[in-house]
Amino acid sequence: MQNIKEIEDYIVAHSDAEPKFLQRLDRATHLFTINPRMESGHLQGRILKMICRMVAPRRILELGTFTGYSALCMAEALPEDGILHTIEINDELEDFIRQHFEMSEFAAKLQLHIGDALKIIPTLDETFDLVFIDADKRLYVEYFEAVLPKVRTGGFILADNTLWGGKIVEKFAANDWQTKGILRFNDFIANDNRIEKVILPLRDGLTLIMKK
Repeated sequence: MQNIKEIEDYIVAHSDAEPKFLQRLDRATHLFTINPRMESGHLQGRILKMICRMVAPRRILELGTFTGYSALCMAEALPEDGILHTIEINDELEDFIRQHFEMSEFAAKLQLHIGDALKIIPTLDETFDLVFIDADKRLYVEYFEAVLPKVRTGGFILADNTLWGGKIVEKFAANDWQTKGILRFNDFIANDNRIEKVILPLRDGLTLIMKK
């Protein structure tokens, strides 16, 4: 079997280049944050943008902004009147996120909310075409149930990290609540007849969900 890193490098080399403003954000994320691997990155970012091109959403909700990379990728595909709401619980990242949003050409399409997503979601008077879940893995089921009523029929939910580094099929510690949260979510939606779903083996797993 070929080296996975070599294959990913080949894929990246034969896909669209990372825009300059995202290169700048990626560098800053690696310089100034503790866990830069939480960033979506070049390949997943281009995939998120392409999914948004295909779905053509006008209203997007993101749970888990981190430094804003994925939000900016999805905003690239929004129409002129499109809006992306993104929620980040870590208030220490707020200035960093806002700075990089303002440095992009998509600032007017981005609405950053700082706080607990489960408290903020009910306050959003929107019907969403697409939701991207990439926040606390322990709460994926709760996030899913909170956003589903706000997603239009035929709309999509994307859930990130649903293979969780392969831990979902390995032994893990009894107190590994993140892995338990992902397993609970995967089992929950597998038996949910309100939706159609499929897991893509992209990076750490990306589940595509369509509301019936």
